[in-house]
Amino acid sequence: QVQLVESGGGLVQPGGSLRLSCAASGFDFSTYAMRWHRQAPGKVRELVAAITNAGGFTNYARSVKGRFTISRDNSKNTMYLQMNSLSPEDTAVYYCNARSAIAEYWGQGTQVTVSS
Repeated sequence: QVQLVESGGGLVQPGGSLRLSCAASGFDFSTYAMRWHRQAPGKVRELVAAITNAGGFTNYARSVKGRFTISRDNSKNTMYLQMNSLSPEDTAVYYCNARSAIAEYWGQGTQVTVSS
């Protein structure tokens, strides 16, 4: 059974940091490109960051570049998103996504709220 389980979300003050994790199981994690998406209330889901299967290449949305860092540990079947200098505009549900040429999987999401 394929599972993507996000964790690490919560309430943080503006300027603060959070580290999200996405634990994968049920598929060959090391062969899948991974992404973080987010969806704020009333807005469409948007791509935040992406990383290739071996972790050699990353890409970021312009709004988070320089503040967020995506990484993965294939030995632990886990992907991470380090989020620094958070602002209220980063408030959203963050989703983990796994994608290959033949399949795509989504996690259930973890809420990130940035508020004072």
